[in-house]
This record gives sequence, C-alpha cells and structure tokens, in this order.
Amino acid sequence: MENYIEWIGYLASFIILVSLLMRSIKRLRIINMIGAGIFAFYGYQIGSAPVMIMNLGIFLINVYYLKQIYASSDYFKILPVYENEEYVRALIDFYRTDIERFMEIKDGLLQDSQFRFLVLRNMNPAGIFVARPYDEETLEITLDYATPQFQDFKTGAHIYDRQRNLFQEAGYKKFIVESKSESHRNYLNKMGFKETTINNKNTFIKNI
Repeated sequence: MENYIEWIGYLASFIILVSLLMRSIKRLRIINMIGAGIFAFYGYQIGSAPVMIMNLGIFLINVYYLKQIYASSDYFKILPVYENEEYVRALIDFYRTDIERFMEIKDGLLQDSQFRFLVLRNMNPAGIFVARPYDEETLEITLDYATPQFQDFKTGAHIYDRQRNLFQEAGYKKFIVESKSESHRNYLNKMGFKETTINNKNTFIKNI
C-alpha cells in the first residue's frame, strides 16, 4: 500500500513537470491542475496537511484562471503585410526554427503571394498567414504559423472561419497545402482539411 501511494506522488510530480513544458498557457494550466489535484490526494493519503492544502490551493487557482480563459473573448485584428515588410520578415526569422517544424519557408515567400497578413490577438502578434494562387479557384497556403503562446487553434480558426469572405470575394473556393509533420497534419485536420495525395506528396485540401 505504501509503495502504491509513493507512486501516486511520483505521478503527480511528473504531470506537474510536463505542464511546465507546455507553450500554451491553457494547456499548462489544465495539466498543472490535474497534477496539483493528484498531489493533493497524495498529501491526504500520507497525512500531510501542508502538501494537501498547498496543492488544493494550486488546483483552485488553476480552475479560476481557466474559467477566465474560457469566458474571455479574444480580440483579433488582421493587418495586411507588404512584400518588403521588415517587421514580418523579422518575425519569420525569429521563429524560423519553430516554423520549419511544420512548414518549409520557401524563397520569395512574400513576393510570390496574393494574400499575406499578420494576425494580432489581443494586440499581440499571434500569427502569420501567406497564400498564393494554385489555380483559378484554389489558394496554396505557403505559411500558416501561430506564435508559440497562441498555438491553441483559435488563431487558425479565426483565419479559416471568420475571414473566409476575404478569399471568396477574390474568387477562390479551396485551400491546398502540403504537410511535412504529424503535428501539422493534426492541426490541418482540426481546421477541417481533408488529406489526399498529389504528385506523391502529402497534401491537404479544404473548401472555403
């Protein structure tokens, strides 16, 4: 029995450690809350009031802030980007390593595009979106990136759901994008893309 309780403590410690690796504040708080809850139970089992009370406090603090996160309405703003926009180029260079985990940064990225904009979320730079014509009815997405603290699907949903009129008014009916990683494919599935194969490449398509 004592060995079982000890493993509960190890599990709680591991979950709290994992929570600190999360980039998304929401994920961090959810996982941290779970870990704190287990740690509070562990404190109760070993008869340690300080451990139980402290972790119950952490659990409740996480609950409080998660309620605020889910209740709050984010403010989004789309800003057009010019071909030689130095700020956006600097953002791309700063996040290059993270971007390339999901997508290849192609030469002439901004110059070859028709749509390019910066997504602000609560007035913070939350994402960069770049797309170019693939054919008369299809846009090829060459960059769709959310900065680490905003990688919770809301930024992508704002582009694909709330900005669709922008693309429809330009005569486009579909998006197409290549995928090079499992995490990117998971994101595309979440955004409503359907997987297919074109020219032996992993490709995803979504109706606008």
